[in-house]
Amino acid sequence: MRRALLSAGACALLLAGCATYQPLPLPQQAKLAVRITEVRHVLPSKEAGTSVAIDVSRPLLPSQVGLLAVLNAPELRSERGELDLAQATALQSALLPNPSVSLGYAAVLSGPATAAAYTASLAQDIASLVTYRSRKAAAQDHVAQVDADLLWKEWQVAQKARLLSVGLYWNGLALSANESRRTQVTQATARMQAAVARGDASLSDLTPLLSAHSSLEQAVSALELQQARDWAELDGLLGLTPEARFAIARPRVPTPPGPLQAMVVSAPHRRPDLLALQLGYQSADESVRAAILGQFPAFALGGAWGSDTSQVRSAGPTVTFDLPIFNHGQGAVAQARATRLLLHERYQARLDALASTVLALQSRSRYLRTHLTAALKDASSAQTREEAARAAFEAGNLDERAFADYASTALAARLAVIDFNRGLDEARIGLQLELGLGLPQVRIAPLDSLEKS
Repeated sequence: MRRALLSAGACALLLAGCATYQPLPLPQQAKLAVRITEVRHVLPSKEAGTSVAIDVSRPLLPSQVGLLAVLNAPELRSERGELDLAQATALQSALLPNPSVSLGYAAVLSGPATAAAYTASLAQDIASLVTYRSRKAAAQDHVAQVDADLLWKEWQVAQKARLLSVGLYWNGLALSANESRRTQVTQATARMQAAVARGDASLSDLTPLLSAHSSLEQAVSALELQQARDWAELDGLLGLTPEARFAIARPRVPTPPGPLQAMVVSAPHRRPDLLALQLGYQSADESVRAAILGQFPAFALGGAWGSDTSQVRSAGPTVTFDLPIFNHGQGAVAQARATRLLLHERYQARLDALASTVLALQSRSRYLRTHLTAALKDASSAQTREEAARAAFEAGNLDERAFADYASTALAARLAVIDFNRGLDEARIGLQLELGLGLPQVRIAPLDSLEKS
């Protein structure tokens, strides 16, 4: 009776340590917000009980749009699963192998035997203990690597949202300028057509206006199409329906806070992708150690007890091991070393790409700043000439065609300023990403999209 109770208790303890099944039903519909006020806009804070909210009722800076994208991007909702998978792998690596138990029973069927035979043995794998520390360290580094990769993914989403918002702002200004000029040309064309009908002007006076109107129609259509595409892409990043719109403030992208060369040297300590490669290399290095230690042949140590049919009992240690004749771990060591070398070269390539991209962006920024200064002067001069031409036209001292030329020149100068501003903002945002600046150093994507199973 006592043995039965002990067996039942042992079974109950084993069952208590087992995981239980809990269903996790799939969602039945999409979760897209209709207005910007419906998306997540509260940033998590390191301090308990505090939070920072983005005021989505006011025009948003590109940096704020980037943070909103991280909080709401549908593509980031798988972060929790990826991190949980890495943590589960680390948990498995931290577990020791279970001892092996062997039981045997042989009943007497015939002969002079007086009792049934029993055998029992208990063995523990010793070789796995040799590589335990290195395997556990490699798994922990892998978890940290996945966490850094997920942060880099958030940065990529924020970067894309920031660039889209910059493009939407400056293209919106260009669209407004073209629409305003189109309205002016439409009115001028109508006046010229009336003059031609009265015989006060010829078709040669009307043709340039019709050509300008056609060019403006094409420019407005191209900008409207680009705006629609960019809004649809940005709305997708923010978890909004494609027709959602909100106000974007004028970009204010700061320049790097220190000497560019020093910022490049320190970037590997800030950029999540480079930190992830460093952690991946550390994990691979530990795997090399584990593979070298794994050359120790499989070795199981234990004890055995037995009773034969003549009731003679015996007990003693048992040793089981492999003879490393054909396979002595050379394949695992070669694979681990090749993986480490691959990560080493990949890290060097990423550093080279960082330096090259930063130099290219620096050169581009310098070019854009120089030409922006000249474009601002040209735009100011063109505007002054346009205003003088308008006054002359209204006074009857300048014809419609000449005034249209002045207005078209002023529009081209304004559009050049807009293009240089947009390019400069995009280059500065690119520099921020390359140097690891302007974005959260910890993950902020919400983890409540899935319930733990």
